[in-house]
Amino acid sequence: MQNVMTWRAVAAATGAADRAAAEEGVRLAYRTAGLEEPATIVWAASPKAAVETVEKLTGAGPSVRDEVRTRPWADERRRLHDELGPQGWSALWSATGAQLWDTTRELAERIRTGVVAELMEQPEDESDVRLLLLDAVLGQHDAAWLAAFDGRGERLAGLAQVARSAGWWWPYKNAVVISERPVELHRDEAGRLDRGDGPALAFPDGFALYAWRGMPVPAAFLYELASLTPARIRAEENAELRRVMLEFYGYDRYLSESDAQPVHRDETGILWRIALQGDEDVAMVEVVNSTPEPDGTHRTYWLRVPPTTRTAKEGVAWTFGLGQEAYEPVRQT
Repeated sequence: MQNVMTWRAVAAATGAADRAAAEEGVRLAYRTAGLEEPATIVWAASPKAAVETVEKLTGAGPSVRDEVRTRPWADERRRLHDELGPQGWSALWSATGAQLWDTTRELAERIRTGVVAELMEQPEDESDVRLLLLDAVLGQHDAAWLAAFDGRGERLAGLAQVARSAGWWWPYKNAVVISERPVELHRDEAGRLDRGDGPALAFPDGFALYAWRGMPVPAAFLYELASLTPARIRAEENAELRRVMLEFYGYDRYLSESDAQPVHRDETGILWRIALQGDEDVAMVEVVNSTPEPDGTHRTYWLRVPPTTRTAKEGVAWTFGLGQEAYEPVRQT
């Protein structure tokens, strides 16, 4: 568990890189791969700036990513698989890398997508940018598989040292470009990029990604959230952005300020429905907690339910995974 926590922290690390440690890790990775140490190491403020730097390199030689990263990883995986057996390897991966895999993989893909969007001046540029991104070793975002090998051999020590010290890096025969780590990273409980008042991921040079509960959003849209009105929400044509607006604004507030009318009410609560143009209806059940708060008031909750819900009781039952006919609470709490 400690191993996983350590590498989880590596994957989420922000702030200035330890340049000396990262550069020594690069040299160690080259020596381990049987290569001469690179003659030149160049730093960039972000993965975007790193790609721009790589584009301008002269005399860098061919990529040595396969020698430095891909082959050593494959060899070590094969060695451990043979040593532990299929079940042992599966157990090791489940206890280490698998716990970090989804969040780091998704974050890396978001960064790639962001770099492509920033550097693609015309459609035909996309493939060129993506090819350069394929040359990258992901540094701290290789934390998932590095966690599985930590303490089980020294062949990947150089790669691990760079990951602990810096962001992505591009290894070539004669030169290496290394990116700084982000200066900000904001995520929700599920590990998704999430921030309502600024970039969810930001690098020192201003390269940034904006997201609300994992969904990419334009920066201008995000800054508009603070001044939302029901009319502005209804006017938004993009269904996904409209959902973000509703979540940020609050369904209960939207219902109250839109003069919405209840669809159905019974002993469990009140069913409300919001009709959205070009999108499915939003159905909510308003329920009141029967247990009073310390001050004697009763707290109101809003439950999002399927748009096909016909009664309040059916909606509440759905939140418990039951059909309406099976939902008969002895005491509501």
